[in-house]
Amino acid sequence: MDIKLDPSRDDLPLMANTSHILVKHYVLDLDVDFESQIIEGTIVLFFESGNKFKKQSSSTEETYPSESNEACKFRTPEPCHIPVTNTRTVSSKMGYNDFVIRGKGEKDTSGKDGNHDNQEQASGISSSKYCCDTGDHGSEDFLLVLDCCDLSVLKVEEVDVAAVPGIENFTRSPKLRNQIVRELVALPADRWREQLDYYARCSQAPGCGELLFDIDTWSLQIRKTGAQTATDFPHAIRIRYTTKPQGRSVTWTSDQSGRPCVYTMGSPINNRALFPCQEPPVAMSTWQATVRAAASFVVLMSGENSAKPTQLREGYSSWHYYVTMPMPASTFTIAVGSWTETKPEICSSNDLVTERSFSPFEADFRYVGVCGHMEYPCRFQNASATTQEIIPHRVFAPVCLKGACQETLLPLIPPCLSAAHSVLGTHPFSRLDVLIVPANFPSLGMASPHLVFLSQSTLTGMSQLCGTRLCHEIAHAWFGLAIGARDWTEEWLSEGFATHLEDVFWAKAQQQLAPDEAQEQQELRACLRWRRLQDEVRNSPEDMQVLRPNKEKTGHVSDSGSSVIKHGLNPEKVFMQVHYLKGYFLLRFLAKRLGDDTYFSFLRKFVHTFHGQLILSQDFLQMLLESIPEERRRTSQDTNTAIFVEATKCIFSFGGLLSFHPLPNKVMEFIWMAPSPLALGDLDFIIANIFCGPTKRLLL
Repeated sequence: MDIKLDPSRDDLPLMANTSHILVKHYVLDLDVDFESQIIEGTIVLFFESGNKFKKQSSSTEETYPSESNEACKFRTPEPCHIPVTNTRTVSSKMGYNDFVIRGKGEKDTSGKDGNHDNQEQASGISSSKYCCDTGDHGSEDFLLVLDCCDLSVLKVEEVDVAAVPGIENFTRSPKLRNQIVRELVALPADRWREQLDYYARCSQAPGCGELLFDIDTWSLQIRKTGAQTATDFPHAIRIRYTTKPQGRSVTWTSDQSGRPCVYTMGSPINNRALFPCQEPPVAMSTWQATVRAAASFVVLMSGENSAKPTQLREGYSSWHYYVTMPMPASTFTIAVGSWTETKPEICSSNDLVTERSFSPFEADFRYVGVCGHMEYPCRFQNASATTQEIIPHRVFAPVCLKGACQETLLPLIPPCLSAAHSVLGTHPFSRLDVLIVPANFPSLGMASPHLVFLSQSTLTGMSQLCGTRLCHEIAHAWFGLAIGARDWTEEWLSEGFATHLEDVFWAKAQQQLAPDEAQEQQELRACLRWRRLQDEVRNSPEDMQVLRPNKEKTGHVSDSGSSVIKHGLNPEKVFMQVHYLKGYFLLRFLAKRLGDDTYFSFLRKFVHTFHGQLILSQDFLQMLLESIPEERRRTSQDTNTAIFVEATKCIFSFGGLLSFHPLPNKVMEFIWMAPSPLALGDLDFIIANIFCGPTKRLLL
């Protein structure tokens, strides 16, 4: 790969070569084993290669092997000449039948025979590991690189999608495996059910050749002998693997009732210790997953469907979820435990009407506007979904917290969802599960598609903490999930918006509060946040306070698509609030200067424009400046009516904290000293000054 890491730093590598080939869909087929504390099974990846990586050669057209057994024999393993240290090249001797999921009584003994693990090095990261060139060069084989950590990879093979019964009714080229996958991933949105069905059937197809693979601390590298380009590389591969008990993507623990459970914890390394994947945000994909566990457990997951268990055999159940909206693999979340669903004791007729359960994709599409994202069954184009104030929702918790959830959490969800809809419009996701996670969960909450984790701490005291945190996580449905950051260092695009919107949503959800009381609450929270931000910038390293640590290179990647997340592995970063608070104060200032009507009208327009896409700060600021009414661009000597744009220029020029003070009377007098109106051409100047400098120098 064409990046190098400094072992003395705390950056997180994103190794996947997404510029060459992209995962479009994952099919997971997994068993959860609480006795061994592992998740094991297979994952099938369906790829799309870019046109710019196609190589002109006489071998670009695939030929389908004959029906003889010889055609599906595994290739003889050959040395993989990759400049990677401390790794082993393997080609296992397992047959296709080994992909049948083992029963609870069957133990995996492959580890004793040297299965292929990520090798941790006590000496730190060796830079030579990150110099593998994954491009197309002469006669060298193309190398697929996936993000992978803390996994035991047992086997990698090409999937013979051409062997799926009835595939000839689906494709024009039933004997060309890669062409079948190309047509499958390109199916239009209104054929999503058919697409998911074919993904599932293809994932069960037999293998037609083992692939050579290497594994190191941060990546899984796969090649096929003779496949010299991404276009020639198999577009459907199956990986058999197991997680490790100490894997950093999942937490094995007990819930508050003392029962075992496992969940993804929002780890800094994301999901690469749960399944091999492409971690960079640009690798937006869909997924479907079948998870088996003992019948006493409930499986919750990021999925559009409210899954119900299927009885497999006595004491064993299967759960199936799917997602049709492409999102980064990092947003995938799973939780398996003895959760109890908490239901309201009395359900009003109004709630039943508002919360009627329907699939937005089963209704006729009424296009209410053109979307800018890749094609998928979008709720913003569904007239029924756009008017749905309260989406179907469920609450799960350990049995000992059922009463607290019923009393505190359940009554808050409808008004919070309704408030969010009144502010931002269409809910991006069709349903919501809320889970009270075990006591060792490291934060107050975490949002993922269709699933929100809340800490048990939110259930204590009055409804204030629970309501505001619920609103924060609901806000992430728009900012963080439906609209994601193209560069993970731009956390403010998710956390800053969610922090600001939690106040707005909560104020609307508390219908019993008078407007002035709600305003007083917001001002109090602003003061507390300001004190927290002051403390943080005084007591933390300056380079950890920068909202855009990559500065002008934010969003840039190497030629292969690999990159690093600055400070992504720094343990202090988990506890820092700078992205939450600086983003919050910026947005709070903009709302006050523009006025609520203008600001939230712009925000709804922004959501409609960019949902389903990845953005950078420039996208938000550019659209904001273009949306400012002309009269607000004109210079004024009156400090009480001075132009918003002038103030914005000063904010960005001086670093952005002075104007955010919640008690702005004296401070604002300093802000309004901009000499000339702000032009759209000043965007680079704004970006450089607010996001790329530490804050400490500006705290007066």
